Amino acid sequence: MSDTRTPRRPSGAQRRVLAPLALAQFICSFAGSNMNVMINDISEDLDTTVQGVQTAITIFLLVMAALMIPGGKLTDRYGRKRCLLVGLVVYGIGALLSAAAPGLGVGVLILGNSILEGIGTALLIPPVYILTTLIFTDLTSRARAFGVIMALGGIGAAAGPLIGGLITSALSWRAAFVFQALVIAVIILLSRRLADPLPPDPTRSFDTTGAVLSAAGLILVVMGILAADDSLWLTVGLLALGALVLLGFFRSVRAKERAGKEPLLSTALFRVRTSNLGLVTQNVQWLLLMGSSFTVAAYLQVVRGYDAVQTGVIFTAATLGLLVSSLAAERLARRWPQRTLIVTGFLATLAGIVVLIALAGSSPNPWALTPGLLLIGLGLGVMLTPSVNVVQSSFPEEQQGEISGLSRSVSNLGSSLGTAVAGTILVAGLSTGAYAAAMIALAVIGLFGLAAALLLPHGPGR
Repeated sequence: MSDTRTPRRPSGAQRRVLAPLALAQFICSFAGSNMNVMINDISEDLDTTVQGVQTAITIFLLVMAALMIPGGKLTDRYGRKRCLLVGLVVYGIGALLSAAAPGLGVGVLILGNSILEGIGTALLIPPVYILTTLIFTDLTSRARAFGVIMALGGIGAAAGPLIGGLITSALSWRAAFVFQALVIAVIILLSRRLADPLPPDPTRSFDTTGAVLSAAGLILVVMGILAADDSLWLTVGLLALGALVLLGFFRSVRAKERAGKEPLLSTALFRVRTSNLGLVTQNVQWLLLMGSSFTVAAYLQVVRGYDAVQTGVIFTAATLGLLVSSLAAERLARRWPQRTLIVTGFLATLAGIVVLIALAGSSPNPWALTPGLLLIGLGLGVMLTPSVNVVQSSFPEEQQGEISGLSRSVSNLGSSLGTAVAGTILVAGLSTGAYAAAMIALAVIGLFGLAAALLLPHGPGR
């Protein structure tokens, strides 16, 4: 557990550490949402459909979720800085390969964006959160650091449509991937001064069987949801198979623990009630962010016929809300309990979804969407940082690799589920009614996140 008795301002070295870590979270979040405004451009250029673009986005998010837990474990064995740098290089290669997709086909886009960028993200994101937790040791300074990281992460997700739209309209959607590669190069340069607080332990074992089973189970579950608009029986089959594989994964974990071996994921991580509830809130938060982002962007482009810039400009309301509330994380953490912030965030986000549904159907003016998007941005910005802090602060240093991987896996699983669930409902109809149905589904899921937040303890600790 961290020491909360002596809050202090971060040193110059700590501030220098924050720059590459926050930028890393920014670019990974940006990659998850910037393609939302390129739906028409990519589908026309690569002769595919809206559903094809949705699948590419979902696979990217799914690869991140499926490999995040193994990525977290690898940091213990090979070091956090090394995993960060390897992940950045793999990500950069994937971004450049994606930029070549127009001449080589949609398969190359999936290989570069969905797979290589997904693998790179799974390697580089766990070190971001582990290093932040290890370097910022008291609750207040850690809240400040996570506030900066989550602010840039939220801004990356919310501003992805705007930045991606501007780049797509001014140059082409290919240039958006070149932009990602350039940011990766900057992060690598800034990471040269990073120091790993804990030395790597090459003797640590790695549970390959557990990694394969956990990844396969998560992939089957999300692919089952994606198949819902094609075949109900295929969906049921994939979901059932995914559940069986995940059951096999947890049985494998228990068997290794009984044998005195180190599994991929310790069951002790699930014995802390506060952390479990925090993980639920994280999953739902990113599900709401990515699900609403994809749904609104697809609706504006396909149903209303807006171009990439028009769609991106409308999303500035969500970006502004995220920026304001995320950067206020430190002050909010000093004044209010983390539970209060998370509950308030869910209430604001749900209110934003209700406003989006009400105003989008009643007004042809695209600016009618901005109040709802602003509320969603404010709500998510308020609760992203305390949710992460609740989870990370529930465990000692020696378990930061495991919990960071699990935390990021749960968050990215929420992102992929948000795109899969809302996107599947939307592309099945591509109409105002389908848009409303997708947003209602998100609101219902948001109520489960609110329920988990209300069950969180009022004070810090387990």
